[in-house]
Amino acid sequence: MNTMVDYLQRAKFFRTKKRLGQNFLVNPEVIEDILDYAQITKDDIVLEIGPGVGFVTEQLVKYAKKVIAVELDEEAIKELKKLECDNLELIHNDILKTDISELSGGQKIKVVANIPYYITSPIIAHLLGEIDDLTNKNRAVIEDIILMVQEEVAHRVVATEKSSATQYGLLTILSQFWADCSIIRVVGRRSFYPAPKVNSALISLKVRKEPLLKLNDYTFFRRVIKAAFAQRRKTLKNCLLGGGFDREKITSALQKMGLDENIRGEKLSIAQFGELSELLK
Repeated sequence: MNTMVDYLQRAKFFRTKKRLGQNFLVNPEVIEDILDYAQITKDDIVLEIGPGVGFVTEQLVKYAKKVIAVELDEEAIKELKKLECDNLELIHNDILKTDISELSGGQKIKVVANIPYYITSPIIAHLLGEIDDLTNKNRAVIEDIILMVQEEVAHRVVATEKSSATQYGLLTILSQFWADCSIIRVVGRRSFYPAPKVNSALISLKVRKEPLLKLNDYTFFRRVIKAAFAQRRKTLKNCLLGGGFDREKITSALQKMGLDENIRGEKLSIAQFGELSELLK
C-alpha cells in the first residue's frame, strides 16, 4: 500500500474545503484496518459515503464486487473520475438526499464512511431509520456500517447508563436500537490532512434484524426519550412533565420501577426506558 507521504502529498495537492468539513484520511495503516474490519469480498457491494479524493475508494475497488461512492463535492468528483474502474459508480449527491435502498438493486450492502462531525446523527438516522421507523427501506438493504467519527461521538454511540452523563443520550439510543455498536480503534489527528483538532475513532454498526426492544408503541417511546433528554440539568420527572406527560402517571411509573423521584434520564438503561414508556402509555 502507498506510504503516508504519498497520500499526504496528494491531499495537499487537492484544495481541501473547510465548509464541507473535509479532512482526508492519509494514514495507510488505518485504511488497511477499514478494509480488514469490513471484510470485503468479491461478493460485496460497498456504499462509500464522502470518499473525498478516493484514498479509501482506490483500495475498496480492489476487493469489492462494486463500490458506489456518494460525494457532494464537485472537485472531489473530478478527482474520483481519474480512478477509471469498471466496478466504481460515482453519485454526485448529498447522502441525506440519496435513497440508499434503490442503489443496490435489492442486494445487501456494506457501508464505509468518513463523515463530517456535524452531520453524524442525521447520517446514522438516514442509514438505520428512526427508532419508530420499523420498516425503514435503507436499513433493510444494509448489512454492516463502518464509520469514522470524532472520538467523542464514538463514545456517545457505544455509551450505556453507566457512562458519563454527557455521553449517554439520544444518539446512543438511536444507534443501539437498530445496530450492535462497537469501537474498532481510536485514530489520531495526524492520520488526517488537514489534521483536525481532536482524535477520531472507527466504529462498527452491525444492523439488527429486530429492534433492540419489543414495545407496543414505538412512536410513544420515541416521545418519552426525546422528552427525557430535552433538558440535561433537570430530573427525569421534570423533563417528562415538560414533555407534556401526565404527573400522576409519571409518579406511579417511577414507583413501580423502584426509581427515585429525582433520578435523571441518563441513569436509565435503554430497557428501563422501554419499561417506563409502556407504563406511561
